[in-house]
Amino acid sequence: MQYITLSLLLMIIMLLYFKVANHFNIIDKPNQRSSHTDITLRGGGVVFWFAALLYFAQHIDTNYFFFTGITLVSFVSFWDDIQSLSNKIRISIHFLAISLLLYDLGVFHEISFLVILVLYIAAIGFMNIYNFMDGINGITGLYTLVIMGALLYVNQKILLFTDSAFIIYPMIASVVFLFFNFRKKAKCFAGDVGSIAIAFWVIYFILKLILMTNSVIWILFFAVYGTDGVCTILHRLYLKQNIFEAHRLHLYQILSNEYKMQHRLVALYYAVIQIIASVIVIFLYQKVQDGLIFIIVIVPLFFLYTSKFYLLKRKNLKFN
Repeated sequence: MQYITLSLLLMIIMLLYFKVANHFNIIDKPNQRSSHTDITLRGGGVVFWFAALLYFAQHIDTNYFFFTGITLVSFVSFWDDIQSLSNKIRISIHFLAISLLLYDLGVFHEISFLVILVLYIAAIGFMNIYNFMDGINGITGLYTLVIMGALLYVNQKILLFTDSAFIIYPMIASVVFLFFNFRKKAKCFAGDVGSIAIAFWVIYFILKLILMTNSVIWILFFAVYGTDGVCTILHRLYLKQNIFEAHRLHLYQILSNEYKMQHRLVALYYAVIQIIASVIVIFLYQKVQDGLIFIIVIVPLFFLYTSKFYLLKRKNLKFN
């Protein structure tokens, strides 16, 4: 009953948000680098922050550092959705929010300064990659469901690292968001507020799991996005492009824009491949060395990613 009530509340919140977005003209206008062609409401991802708010309201004595952090990144991201902000402001707020998250997890008392520095860079990079990958209908909602589903399985079957409801809340928010987004013509997009907020939530869970198990393989629950995101950033640096500007070089963009594959199908491919990667991680955990698990998961994903160069070459030859 609790989760049915939550679903209804989040659905009502989304419908109310649509009225606000329409009134204040909070829209996403397509440009030459977009993967969509229609003007669409932006910021539907506020549903993730409201899911966090509803959970926090019931657990007021816990998770206040997490809730403060996700509120900070959600606020600045929503502001950026409405009116573009400088990278300095966004990164500064991200840094502060990650500091609250790390403090909540007790990292500052247990880990060396160098490792903490790496965590800051990785966490901020993680949030931005999650944001970069949010470009076609359904991809953020489906991918989030896959990650959270894997975390929920670990929490219930392998190691209890958090309250299961704390994982289920963003899963329900994803389902509600997908109801409006996983369509041929989406009713809304997540916007920065959605992709950054849910990325912050994922970071919290994965980092907590890593700290409790002393194993970094759980980061592979993010393997598909991570491989695509990191490789695309390296590719753009090689091309001497500004990595913070919009582009169309992700594999999903090549498939959607150049090869005109249906957005929902591409999003589903990403989700299914991540399911396979997550199953491998869970099945091999504590059976083989972590390094070998990384090789088994990442190497095939790397070769899959490099197929985009063949696809681009083939497309160029066709046009010629």
